Amino acid sequence: MRQKMSIAFFVGALTLLFASPLYSGEKKNENYPVFSQFEYRGEDSVYNNYPLEADEFYNPILQGCYPDPSVTRKGDDYFLVASSFSMFPGVPIFHSNDLVNWKQIGHVLDRKSQLKVHDSGISEGIYAPAIKYNKYNDTFYMITTQFAGDIGNMVVKTKDPFKGWSEVYKLNFGGIDPSLFFDDDGKAYVIHNDAPDRGKELYEGHRVIKIWDYDLENDQVIPGTDKIIVDGGTDISREPIWIEAPHIYKRDGIYYLMCAEGGTSDWHSEVIFTSDNPRGPYKPANNNPILSQRYLNPNRDNRVEWAGHADLVEGPDSKHYGVFLAIRPNEENRVNTGRETFILPVDWSGKYPMFENGLIPFEPKLKLPEGVENMRGRDGYLPNGNFTFYEDFQSPKLDYRWIGMRGPREDFITTDKNGVTIEPFNVNLKEVAPTSTLFHRQQHRQFTATTTMQYTPSSESDLAGMVCYQSERFYYLFGITKKGDQDYLLLERTERGSSTTLATAPIRTDNPVTLQVAANGDEYRFRYSIDGETFHTLGAPVSGDILSTDVAGGFTGNLIGLHATTKNDAKID
Repeated sequence: MRQKMSIAFFVGALTLLFASPLYSGEKKNENYPVFSQFEYRGEDSVYNNYPLEADEFYNPILQGCYPDPSVTRKGDDYFLVASSFSMFPGVPIFHSNDLVNWKQIGHVLDRKSQLKVHDSGISEGIYAPAIKYNKYNDTFYMITTQFAGDIGNMVVKTKDPFKGWSEVYKLNFGGIDPSLFFDDDGKAYVIHNDAPDRGKELYEGHRVIKIWDYDLENDQVIPGTDKIIVDGGTDISREPIWIEAPHIYKRDGIYYLMCAEGGTSDWHSEVIFTSDNPRGPYKPANNNPILSQRYLNPNRDNRVEWAGHADLVEGPDSKHYGVFLAIRPNEENRVNTGRETFILPVDWSGKYPMFENGLIPFEPKLKLPEGVENMRGRDGYLPNGNFTFYEDFQSPKLDYRWIGMRGPREDFITTDKNGVTIEPFNVNLKEVAPTSTLFHRQQHRQFTATTTMQYTPSSESDLAGMVCYQSERFYYLFGITKKGDQDYLLLERTERGSSTTLATAPIRTDNPVTLQVAANGDEYRFRYSIDGETFHTLGAPVSGDILSTDVAGGFTGNLIGLHATTKNDAKID
């Protein structure tokens, strides 16, 4: 009798287990939206007007919000990282063998134990990562500032960037923008931006560069070794602002300190100093800046601005190259694509490095290094220029270009043969908390982003659809919700945290609905289709002003999201 009862209990338990959505991965609740496909299509005129020749490639090399690039080399392998703020996972990492063709191999900070941004504003979190390879212990280091989780400055390390990174080592110093330097004698140093000594601040934006000896055994700066090596910038009598993003290089026995100066805006630049000792004193070059777009005609074609925050590396042709951030503003001077990663060759035939054509208007394309073929968009290499990104969510592994905000994607998505299901959190977009939103960066001034969604809201608290998200205080929300017994399509604008419903339309949800965001410079249209072919614009075209950092502040570009919530605060009149 006891054996029969045990068998019955076991069978019953198995039945419950296999019926559970947690086991099957299937979302059973009808107010979980299913997105069956997503297409992002970039259509910038500059790429049509400047077609590539066989020996050319486009600049920027990473379009969209990939700011503050840093690059390192081991043999024939190059690795590049960029800032990620409160995006999750954090610090996208890219690999190349030639500095032209790049594949994203993951993220450096891909675990909650490393990235504590769950309650951080979008422009907090991870600032200015620097990746360095130390040949003396065959180890890669990524050092950065994490404005989250009481972490501050930190470092992680690995023997193999393809296989993941260590847990966080917290570093005992203040300031931002740390970088490591490994000298020929095996010694290591940390350099970073900091405030002047207390009581010695001379003007707004006065900053200094500090250096510390670094203990490689304990992954910590050595107390008492800190020293200011640059005060203010290249010429403190001119009150330069925001000397930051320092890197040290050694060449022919000379130590080169390269920094950004002028702030990450229209006076941004890159400057160089030299010394006979890693701890200084450092003397500015007589031809600074070595990179900037600040002196140029603001009415020039194909404008690129804000160039700076650079890092240098020797290329496969034994020539040096520099990666750096810059922006491509639209016709209204908006910065909706954010700060992007560019590259230029560097002339180091004289004493000081100079970015080739770094002080004249940038061209949208460059010559390939000798022996390199442009493979962008083929064989897994990231595309650039105009391209189409299509996702049906059928791959075993979700593309790295999809990100969450403040928490992992895996906490709210499930993929199966029908597409991706988003389990809505009881959180709306205004909250500084993880949201159930799958994001893709805006990478062009002119683009269309289209998705097909099956969704029936259960109550007025339910909403799912698309968002254009600059921050928790500035965004457009375009989705389906409910009032009474009627389902509605809604467009909402949120500016400085205050929301306005711009347009609504009743809609049937018994069949999938196709949603689309289409931008032409500063003009955005939110469109929908009930048959997948004929599109209607909901309301009037709107300005992309709130999706730009010059209006919204912060440091990110626009993110296009697939979103769901059970805490909808958008109103149907």
